[in-house]
Amino acid sequence: MHFDDRLETVLRLPDSGDGLARIQFRQLIDIIGRLPADSSSDVLDAGFAQLETLATRIPASERARYLREPLQPISNARLLSLLAQDEPDVASAAIGTARLQDGEWLALIPELPVRARGFLRHRRDLSPAVEELLERLGVHDRGLPPASAPYFQDQAAAAQVETGTDDEEEYISDDVLELLDMVDDPPPPTSLNEWARARAAREHQPAPAARPAASAEAGIGVIVRRIEEFRKAREAKVGLVLTEEDPRLPLGDSAPGTERRASIVDFTTDAEGRIRWADGPHAPALFGLNIAANDDDTGTEPGPAAAVRQRLPLMAARLQVHGAPAVSGEWQVDAVPRFDPAGRFTGYCGRLRRPSTAATDAAEATRREADRMREILHELRTPANAIQVAAEIIQQQLYGPAPHEYRALAAAIASDCAHILAGFEELDRLVKLETGALQIEAGQCDLVQVLHQTVQRLRSWTDPRRSGFAIDPSAVPAELPVGIDPTEADRLIWRLLAALAGAMAPEEALALSWARDSGGVAVSVTLPAALAAREDEELFGGSSAERGHSLSAGMFGIGFSLRLAAAEASAAGGALQRMDNTLCLWLPALTVANAGNSSLESLSH
Repeated sequence: MHFDDRLETVLRLPDSGDGLARIQFRQLIDIIGRLPADSSSDVLDAGFAQLETLATRIPASERARYLREPLQPISNARLLSLLAQDEPDVASAAIGTARLQDGEWLALIPELPVRARGFLRHRRDLSPAVEELLERLGVHDRGLPPASAPYFQDQAAAAQVETGTDDEEEYISDDVLELLDMVDDPPPPTSLNEWARARAAREHQPAPAARPAASAEAGIGVIVRRIEEFRKAREAKVGLVLTEEDPRLPLGDSAPGTERRASIVDFTTDAEGRIRWADGPHAPALFGLNIAANDDDTGTEPGPAAAVRQRLPLMAARLQVHGAPAVSGEWQVDAVPRFDPAGRFTGYCGRLRRPSTAATDAAEATRREADRMREILHELRTPANAIQVAAEIIQQQLYGPAPHEYRALAAAIASDCAHILAGFEELDRLVKLETGALQIEAGQCDLVQVLHQTVQRLRSWTDPRRSGFAIDPSAVPAELPVGIDPTEADRLIWRLLAALAGAMAPEEALALSWARDSGGVAVSVTLPAALAAREDEELFGGSSAERGHSLSAGMFGIGFSLRLAAAEASAAGGALQRMDNTLCLWLPALTVANAGNSSLESLSH
């Protein structure tokens, strides 16, 4: 930089509102605050004048907050002298964050206002010379009465002015006034004249503010007030439950009537779902409650209304009760239907219990963390998209011709931004899958066909390295129908096999097989030697700085790709687990009945 025109640039900002005024104030403080103290120019004088103008528009509390959070501490003595003459909050913030040399402090302190010197005495990083100067000036910094206030050499004259008495009023001797000023027990007057004079002096003399505190702290009245304050503070505590064995305060402290909430209640209902019997002390509050009518359909858990209509068992059904405080709130219902010998439905028999708060709190905390991560990703996408758009404009010469060197750099930047955005999408997908906010789309596809297509696509990478996947056609079935959308299945298999292929060593072959399992299909693939030595946590996690090969299509490494594949398998109703040196992918199979229904549905459409 050949010349510094930052101050001129800031002064040229348009006066378009309070927001821009605050920005200009912070920038002026930052620029002027780091200039040398001997700097002098017309632009600098204009900057100081603009600061005084902005001080009339910005509240003192906001200016003080800006000064406490500077980009760089104030090192300009002239600016500090100006701010020290401002309101107390602004002066305190400026003096507390300033960083001056000892010589500058010694020259500035005598010019500071008395109040500003008091703020400076609270600092503990001053040199002994500066502290000595503050001590030497301290005798002049103590508060004195203003010049306009009259000063009286005699206490009696002051009393006459305050009460409006004249010179003919009876004179009160100095010894009586001295007697009244004694804090300890004064000797009693010995004559009627002294009694009268003492009474007159008490009427003329203003009552001291600090003297009643000594007597107010003594006596039974203070003790009673303290006990009452303690009782109110204790009763204000949330969740306080007192028993008969707890100690009591004096003066009639009794145990308050605390109502405990019911946690478990056994019950039976009639055929309409109304509770006709319940155990425990809270049975009257639940008698007549219709568990079907109090269904809470707003939650994610199933409600009991549909199950009651179909006479089905209730398992952890969600129920919201509105009634007495002891039984109101959220419940979970576990109940089984009852039938008489003739097969007629007679009602339910079950148990009401409060939901586990620990699991609810943990799920809520996980959801909040996921939302926070998604907000961060959204904030990161915005600048990355802007950079990518600008790079593509230059590379494609949309606004005019550009040198080839610039176009090459712009193309590289656009490619990097695309890679970063792809990584953000994978991270966002992982967060949604692990928190249950995203589910794998259901459908129908042949997993064997997806496996063969993926292996064929990977041959362009594995064949030049003489590596690949070894498949025994005679040992694997020809078809494996699964209930997953073909696009989702292709993405999952590609992510898994591409991550493993990228970690293969030259001339390394991985055994790949699949088979039908009980209720599902299982795909097994041998781990590469580079990954087999890792522990499970390292295999599915890895370091954030790890970068896989370009084939893995991920900016967070192979471990992240495998973790994302495991999350996709779990969201599809399956799992991805490690068994010794083999990765096993389990997915729910598509039954023959479901496959037929899907075929008929597609034909009908």
